[in-house]
Amino acid sequence: MRRLSLLVSVLFSVLVILSACGQSSSTTGQQSNKGTNNEYEPVTIRLAYNLPQDHHISVGIENFAKTVTEKSGGNVKIQVYPAGQLLSDKEMNQAILTGGVEMGVNSSTLWASTVPAMGIFDVPYAFPNYELAGKALSGELREKLNKAMEEKGVKVLMYADYGYAQFANNVRQLKSPEDFKGLKIRSIGDIPSEMIKAYGASPVFLGAGEVYTALQRKTIDGATSGTTAMLQRHYDEVAKYLTINNYSYLEFILAVNKSFWDRLPEKTKNLLSETAQQTEQWIREQAKAEDERTAKELEEKGMEVYVVPESDLPKWKEAAKPARDVYIERAGDLGKELLNIVETIN
Repeated sequence: MRRLSLLVSVLFSVLVILSACGQSSSTTGQQSNKGTNNEYEPVTIRLAYNLPQDHHISVGIENFAKTVTEKSGGNVKIQVYPAGQLLSDKEMNQAILTGGVEMGVNSSTLWASTVPAMGIFDVPYAFPNYELAGKALSGELREKLNKAMEEKGVKVLMYADYGYAQFANNVRQLKSPEDFKGLKIRSIGDIPSEMIKAYGASPVFLGAGEVYTALQRKTIDGATSGTTAMLQRHYDEVAKYLTINNYSYLEFILAVNKSFWDRLPEKTKNLLSETAQQTEQWIREQAKAEDERTAKELEEKGMEVYVVPESDLPKWKEAAKPARDVYIERAGDLGKELLNIVETIN
């Protein structure tokens, strides 16, 4: 009887141990699976932009959002609101600064009202070619601009090359700065407006969606923008002349509310940063090709195109000096530093 009791006791102990081992193994397996399935902490990020969806920057941004979502296994979801569906370009920056939206794309021109040094891209003829722009944005200039933006509460995730700004108008071909005299030109920002005034014309502020009608009704004589936007917004139907002078290298910035960014896990930050870097390079490669393609297509659609000879550009740059002086006045020492960096690369 004692042996039987002892045997039962031993068997019971073995069963308890095996059960415990099984539970431990099961728990370990569950933790392992949990770690695998939730490699990225779940988060939803709203991303807004205003450009047409078929613009090369928009295509890049959409692919950025898709790639992040896929690589995170769907845990880092980026909800994209394109073409001004959520915010206008005038509302965008304030929304990012206050956390009304986590992420957004807007022009460096509009960010210059928050960080005056960001107007560097609008300084006439500061970036004479695509290669120099790319080089400048891979070094000290980028670091200084990013720091200035972070001090205002914004993390810059990407610089998206829009391409060069040009001039379209209905009055005459603009072959020299003197040809601007007396014209009313839709501007895209403060520094370009100073250049337009220096050339003898009057800058007019209009939203991008208002330009077509204004040209059609002749309430303005012309407008400045990139040829990509001119083609997408059908300038060829309401403007006769196109002048290619590459006066401003337009940048769009993918910005993140810094408080939101600081709360993200390091792994998520790395995913966003790496994907943004790859997307930025792809967009930069498209900018030159898109500028060339759209200018040619506008010409094919009937616009008379005049390309300012490189030998004439010093005259255009000299006449635009008041705009450069205004930039330095507003951006202060940092603005001077940035211009020196660009000129050194030149």
